[in-house]
Amino acid sequence: MRKLTVRAAVTFCAAVSLATVMGTADAAPVTAPRSAHTLAQESMQPPVPTQPVIVDCSFQPRVEPGDFVLACGDGNSRLTSLRWSRWDAGSAVAQGVNVVNDCKPYCAAGTFRAYPVTVRLDRPQAWKKNPQMSQYTRLRLVYTDTKPAGYTQTVAYPLSN
Repeated sequence: MRKLTVRAAVTFCAAVSLATVMGTADAAPVTAPRSAHTLAQESMQPPVPTQPVIVDCSFQPRVEPGDFVLACGDGNSRLTSLRWSRWDAGSAVAQGVNVVNDCKPYCAAGTFRAYPVTVRLDRPQAWKKNPQMSQYTRLRLVYTDTKPAGYTQTVAYPLSN
């Protein structure tokens, strides 16, 4: 008798589960199958920016970043607190701080010092990694107060393309 009760309970639970699944499937909205074209469009990258980008050390395109590493190899020079007043098809301008390691007595024991700068980006060109995008290829720093030892008042850096 106990076998019959267990079998009946298992059968009943299976029937209820099946009815629940079927009811859920019946309640699901009917949608048209997606075409290969639609699936391809959904898997595409985000929209391409219409304005130039600056490419960071990880080869990621960025627009109006708040910070930017200049010395990708060791991180001993970076831009922080960037406030962009212009970012368009021809150039970009920001105020910020260049934080530079003085490397005294050597870089691992050096001190990071902050220098206010005006940052200018220009010379946009097609980005080799993604020719649909334009990237700024020159970055210029103008030190607006003190500057690191050995630096000129204006320093230009080519940005990799």
